[in-house]
Amino acid sequence: MDIKVDCNTVVVFDLDDTLYNELDFLISAYREISIYIDKSKYKKIFALMFSLFRNNKDVFEYLSTKYSIEKEFLLAMYRQHNPDIKVTPEILNLLQQIKNSSGKLALLSDGRSSTQRNKLDALNIKNIFDYISISEEIKAIKPSLRGFQLIEDKFNAKHYYYIGDNLYKDFKAPKKLKWKTIFLIDNGKNIHYNVPLNLEKIKEPDYYIFSLNEINII
Repeated sequence: MDIKVDCNTVVVFDLDDTLYNELDFLISAYREISIYIDKSKYKKIFALMFSLFRNNKDVFEYLSTKYSIEKEFLLAMYRQHNPDIKVTPEILNLLQQIKNSSGKLALLSDGRSSTQRNKLDALNIKNIFDYISISEEIKAIKPSLRGFQLIEDKFNAKHYYYIGDNLYKDFKAPKKLKWKTIFLIDNGKNIHYNVPLNLEKIKEPDYYIFSLNEINII
């Protein structure tokens, strides 16, 4: 799909499962935690953790009981570790194309400030965005209008695009504000399964794409 970008255009991205797969963050955290528990057996521990996760079990409750480690400590390790995650060259190229066309880039993400900013540091994309909004910092989570309105206040542009992966919460607010909305379809690696069975009950996005590679900046 083509997006016409100029100095009056703001392209807003979600972070998790949009600019990278959040499952990679989970894998990174599980690896660090398993090494902390027992470096000599960390691969076995990691495999068990991932199996528990895939079976919708409470991974941290299990570890807390088995290894006598406070659950809150393990959760803090998960949230605060420095993740081993990457942005693909194709996505970096898309972001740079938007900038090269005089467009503005914003990021709107739900989550804890420290966790999300650690992710941005690891992805090495923080400096490319003109504005970053994280729910803990603005005290509002999607589908609240607040994050989207703050972006409008920041840029006062004519055209806004929002790209996200969650049909339940990503598109209600921007559609109310008459933004163009783009849904990135789950590639099978999304950490949460968030596609409702009845699409008529959600605020349907304007466009569906399988990959950000489908977006062509003109």
